[in-house]
Amino acid sequence: MRWSEIGGVPCSVARALSVVGDRWVMLVLREAFLGTRRFEDFHERVGASRRVLAERLAGLVEDGVLARVRYSERPDRFEYRLTDKGRDLHTVLTALRVWGDRWMADDQGPPVTVVHRTCGAAMDPVMVCPDCRDEIDPRDLTAVVHRGPVRG
Repeated sequence: MRWSEIGGVPCSVARALSVVGDRWVMLVLREAFLGTRRFEDFHERVGASRRVLAERLAGLVEDGVLARVRYSERPDRFEYRLTDKGRDLHTVLTALRVWGDRWMADDQGPPVTVVHRTCGAAMDPVMVCPDCRDEIDPRDLTAVVHRGPVRG
């Protein structure tokens, strides 16, 4: 199977990766969640070439993760804003950040602390069972497969 065909596989992980399975896309999303909206700011903060950045932004717009919104008519200028679909990726980015903080931090520790605006507490969200409220450990889960195994 070719990578370009991964979005057609009957697997939610594979389909999600067809949209966000690129390192530049994840860094663009990181910046979008930090409030970056304009091409030049993405370019400065992400570090991708202009061509690569333009391609990734266009792909995220095409996939409905970002919306390209005009903010000036003379000359035409656009910014990129997270859509509802894009905002739903927050948990994905948070999980990657928490994992990176635990396993990839340098001697200076994590570069960012996330603080709950309401109470000011530093936090790293954890997954809990919606029914019993126990914290989730992957070893305590069972997957119920509704279709046959995915083959690549």
